Amino acid sequence: MSAQREIRTFGVWDYLVFAGMLFMSAAIGVYYAFRRGGQQTKEDFLIGGRKMTAVPVALSLTSSFMSAITILGIPSEIYRFGAIFSLYAFSYIVTVIVTAEIFLPVFYKLGVTSTYEYLELRFNKRIRLCGTVLFIFQTILYTGVVIYAPALAMNQVTRLNLWGTIIATGVVCIFCSSMGGFKAVVWIHVFQAGIKLAGFLAVIIQGTVVQGGISNVLNDSYHGGRLNFWDFNPNPLQRYTFWTVIIGGSLTYITIFGINPTQVQRYNSCKSRFHAKMSLYINLIGCWAILASTTLCGLVLYSRYHDCDPWTAKKVSAPDQLIPYLAMDILQDYPGLLGLFLACVYSATLSTVSASINTLAAVTISDLIQPHFPSVSEKTWLCKVTSLLYGSLAIGMAAMTSLMGGLLQVVLSIFGVIGGPLLGLFSLGILVPFANSMGAFVGLTTGFAISLWVGIGAQLYPPLPERSLPLSLIIDGCNLTNFSQQRNWTLTTGASFSPNAFQVHNEERTPLMDNWYSLSFMYFSTVGTLVTVFVGIIASLLTESSKSNDKTKVKMAGNGVSCSR
Repeated sequence: MSAQREIRTFGVWDYLVFAGMLFMSAAIGVYYAFRRGGQQTKEDFLIGGRKMTAVPVALSLTSSFMSAITILGIPSEIYRFGAIFSLYAFSYIVTVIVTAEIFLPVFYKLGVTSTYEYLELRFNKRIRLCGTVLFIFQTILYTGVVIYAPALAMNQVTRLNLWGTIIATGVVCIFCSSMGGFKAVVWIHVFQAGIKLAGFLAVIIQGTVVQGGISNVLNDSYHGGRLNFWDFNPNPLQRYTFWTVIIGGSLTYITIFGINPTQVQRYNSCKSRFHAKMSLYINLIGCWAILASTTLCGLVLYSRYHDCDPWTAKKVSAPDQLIPYLAMDILQDYPGLLGLFLACVYSATLSTVSASINTLAAVTISDLIQPHFPSVSEKTWLCKVTSLLYGSLAIGMAAMTSLMGGLLQVVLSIFGVIGGPLLGLFSLGILVPFANSMGAFVGLTTGFAISLWVGIGAQLYPPLPERSLPLSLIIDGCNLTNFSQQRNWTLTTGASFSPNAFQVHNEERTPLMDNWYSLSFMYFSTVGTLVTVFVGIIASLLTESSKSNDKTKVKMAGNGVSCSR
């Protein structure tokens, strides 16, 4: 089969296309660094002066959502577990409605740079500090994963040194975010949205053509069990079911769109609440388009290799390398298209990481520096130095990412373990009027401890295949005469990294491992949120007298927010 032909790497046109994307991204950062004298105030640098409109902000939300994790991780999940992942289309609806109607009115009315400012208004400074520290830890972990993903792809298609590409990726992201501030980040997202769409469509269209049309792709997927859109099994241990995706997926993405400062910072930059809400609803259309594209890409991937799985045949060392392998296989005869695909992956990383670094700087200055050094916190140079610091930390965190499991699972687990308790904390403040600071602290601590327990346990003792239910992959159609050549190619492209280097092997399975640690990672956020809210309510009722110690009460009032001191 054609998949067995020799795989080439980058050519001159590929390098030119890729370099052009990097140049344009950097040029936008430089332009906004010096436009009209540069970013004059902290507000200009961090939230664009609250003058943005709905469409560019929506494109920014969608662009940052389409990270390299999305491009590399979702198709490989569909390749291994089927199209049931596409049920996320319903989760996105729940996420956007809850965010637009519950969380956005609170944060936009208050005009906060960091969502954690709300926690001090509602509870006290200690609760705000707890939330800020957890968010910083979560975002550094996430940013490390996002930096590692394209470095892995570039290492595969160019055979450049993996760690060199990790450092180069981090440096470019730091430059884009620290030079031009928030407006540069937004308009870089708008530019890169086109690059990502073009690169991803190139793989989908050419893959469909090579396979003889969409009917052949769907036929191969159907006979391979990949069109498994519905599974109503209520078992919480199964990796993907209707319930794990709708319930677990919705709560996971509410932690991202509803309370995560990276996204809140975007819709708070809009010039009116109407524009802010519209940016979220327009973004919903973008999320659906991304999900449809990644689902189709996963089915094309399966159709191409349905009888010769590159992962089983050791042609790639991890499932997250399957999409770069497919791109090299089907695009190599078209000069520049392989470079366009890598530009697509890198654009996804630049947009996501630049947004994360910018938000980390905003949160650090607003929550940690401004309360103690108000005069220093207004300096724009501090924003740039803080961005540089977090970018450097993210590069270091990328090294740890290489030791973890599949990229998508790692990211959703991070947002579940840390984001779930934080969502529970904000839900207590907004939805439970009698919740007090003691209840919030006890609930957050307990929720984080429980979710961290299951998250670490799942890394050390992953569920058995009969729990996660991966679909069959075969190599009956492989040309075994080329097997040794392909194996040698794999070893030069980073095969030394284990899918999960933290996994404990040769350990006798216990009921704890086969049940609690085997909980679907989609439910990590659900566990953290529910435990935080439940324990927070109980603790607030038991310590009701301490409500008088709360400095400020902030609660929902109709469509706005009322503050009573």
